[in-house]
Amino acid sequence: MTYAYIRDVPADETIYRQIRDRLPTETPKGLSCHVVVKLPAGNLRYIDVWETEADWDRFRDEWVDPAVDAVLAGYGIPHDHDATPLETFEVLESWVGSSIPVG
Repeated sequence: MTYAYIRDVPADETIYRQIRDRLPTETPKGLSCHVVVKLPAGNLRYIDVWETEADWDRFRDEWVDPAVDAVLAGYGIPHDHDATPLETFEVLESWVGSSIPVG
């Protein structure tokens, strides 16, 4: 079953780039779409669509959490999932075109 979420994070483009640089360049198994947008206040919103929640959980556990832990530790910030609530939603369609590079 498709798994999708939105998460607003108190990070800027610099922190995002440092985290992204620690992740694989190839598309993770099960990822349909990953979009990061800058909100008016300057923080970021992640919008992800995965084939299954298990695909997301695996990628988060193996790659995302270690990368976030390392980058935030460099700023003296604890990595607390509860500080950035995740909102799931039902996907009616996911239509993905080409990748748009960051920075």
